[in-house]
Amino acid sequence: MDADLIYDWNAHSLPEIPPGQRVMVLDETLRDGLQNPSVRDPTIGEKIEILHLMESLGIDQVNIGLPAAGPRAFADTEALAREIIGSRMKIRANLGGRTHKQDIQAMIDVCQRVGQPIEAAMFLGSSPIRRLVEDWSVDHLKRTTEEAVGFAVAAGLPAMYVTEDTIRTDPSTVVALYSTAIRAGARSIVLCDTVGHATPRGAYNLVKFAIEEIVKPSGEKIRVDWHGHNDRGLAVANSLAALAAGADQVHAVALALGERVGNTPMEVMLVNLRLLGLIDRDLSKLKEYSEKVARATNTSIPANYPVVGRDAFRTQTGVHASAIAKAHAKSDPHLADAIYSGVPAYLFGLEQIIEIGPMSGKSNVIYWLDKHGIAASDELIDRILSVAKQSSKVLTEDEILALLPASSRH
Repeated sequence: MDADLIYDWNAHSLPEIPPGQRVMVLDETLRDGLQNPSVRDPTIGEKIEILHLMESLGIDQVNIGLPAAGPRAFADTEALAREIIGSRMKIRANLGGRTHKQDIQAMIDVCQRVGQPIEAAMFLGSSPIRRLVEDWSVDHLKRTTEEAVGFAVAAGLPAMYVTEDTIRTDPSTVVALYSTAIRAGARSIVLCDTVGHATPRGAYNLVKFAIEEIVKPSGEKIRVDWHGHNDRGLAVANSLAALAAGADQVHAVALALGERVGNTPMEVMLVNLRLLGLIDRDLSKLKEYSEKVARATNTSIPANYPVVGRDAFRTQTGVHASAIAKAHAKSDPHLADAIYSGVPAYLFGLEQIIEIGPMSGKSNVIYWLDKHGIAASDELIDRILSVAKQSSKVLTEDEILALLPASSRH
C-alpha cells in the first residue's frame, strides 16, 4: 500500500524488533494445545494432516508430544516423527517431558525407533511459590537439572531446557538453573510465562536478563525461546516484546488452545510477524490450518476471531460497505482491503465480504448484486433494503435470492 495513503504511527520511531532479525516459531498445538481440558485428542491421521499444514505455513519447529504420557502418546509421537523424516519436511521436531529419567528415556526410545535424534524439551518448576508447595530447594533443582540434561545429552539428544513459571522466578534462581543446564550441555533454553502473569515489559526484562546474565557469559551458542500463556490477554504482545529483547523463537498454539485460557495464538502471531516484515512466507493456508485444528479438537472458532474468524473480513455496515465498494470501483483490490481493515485479507488468501442486514445502505445491495452478476434496478434495491431493515440479522443468500424476480434467479 502506498505510504502516502496511510501514515503509520507504528513506524514513527525506530522499530522495537530490527528488520532482518531472524524470527522462528515453534508450534505447541499437538502438545500444550491438547492439554486444554475441553479439547478432543485428534486421531493420528488428523495430527499428520495438521503437521503438513504447519509445514505449508513455514512453521520452524513443532513439539510432537509427550511420549511418556502413555502408550497412545508414545505411538503418536513416533508416527509424527516418522512422517517428518519420511516426507523430508523442513519443520524440526522436538519431544516434551519432565526432568524425570523415565520421561527422558521415553524420548530416547522414540529417537532410537525412528533412527534420528530429536530435540528433548525438559521442563522443571522453578518459582518460589512452586518450590514452597513442593518442598524443593534450589540445590535440589540444580542437581535435577544437571542429571536430566546430562542424561539426554549422553544419549545423543539435543537438549532444550525449560523452567516453568520463569516469569515469577527470582533472578538468582534463574541464573543458577539455566547456567547449570548450559554447562550440562543444553543448547536451547525456554523462558516461560506458564500462568499468564507477564506484561510486555516483564517479558522484555526477563529475556534481556537471561541473554545478558546467562547466555553471553556462558560463551556458548544458545537459542533462546519464549513460551507464553494468555491469561491476561497479552500473549501476542508479550511474544513480540520477547523478540524485541533478543529471543530467537516464540511458541504458539492454533486458536490459542491450551490450559485455562490457552497459549499465544498461532494465527495472530503469524499475522503480526508477517505485517511487521519479520517473516515472508505464504500464509494462504492459515484459515485451513485453523479450521482443521478446530474440527480435529472438537472446538469452534469464534466468529470475531482475528483473520480466520467468519466475521474477520465481513461487514454489513452501510458506511463501511460504501467505502469498500468505492475502493473496488477504482480497480485497486489492495485499496479495498485497507480502507476498513488493518489486516490485508489478500495476504492470507481471503477477501473482504459485504453483507446485507439491518445496518446496511444502498451500497451494500448494489455491491452484492454486482458480485452476483445481477442487474441492480432501483425497485430491486429498495425491495431488498426494505426487507433487510426489518430483519434482526444479516440476510442469507437464499433470503436475498428469494426477493429477486424469477428471471434473475440462478
